[in-house]
Amino acid sequence: MGFQDFVSNLKQKAAELKNEAMKFKNKDFLNAAISGSVLIAMADGVVSSQEKQKMMRFIENYEALSVFSSKELIEAFQNAMSQIEFDKDLGEAKAYELIGKMKSNTDASRLIMRLIIAIAAADGNFDDHEKQVARKIAIELGLNPSEFELV
Repeated sequence: MGFQDFVSNLKQKAAELKNEAMKFKNKDFLNAAISGSVLIAMADGVVSSQEKQKMMRFIENYEALSVFSSKELIEAFQNAMSQIEFDKDLGEAKAYELIGKMKSNTDASRLIMRLIIAIAAADGNFDDHEKQVARKIAIELGLNPSEFELV
């Protein structure tokens, strides 16, 4: 599957993801989705200001997260980023804790995985570091990484 096919596929599923996200419009879902997004963005160890802006624009414009206001998205994003930037280990532990809150909701967990994979692939490159983080997130959510081709 080429990158254009991947983008087309994402666009086709955008409305479906938005409808699914409506079912999970709550703080735990928002924090888990944003935490997963930040962890994926930080997979290579560094997130430049330019990458932060690009990721924030992606999150704000991503159909499945449009059920949340820009203010809610920005606050959740800034909180997750600042915690990881202040203390990487503690920030990551907090992010995985927030992600783990969705473990009992399989539908929400699957949607979070689709969100973070879409964010990871937004630059056209879903690299090994990102796949490793995505595997950890899947496990934290109680999902089998192979269901998302992460083995």
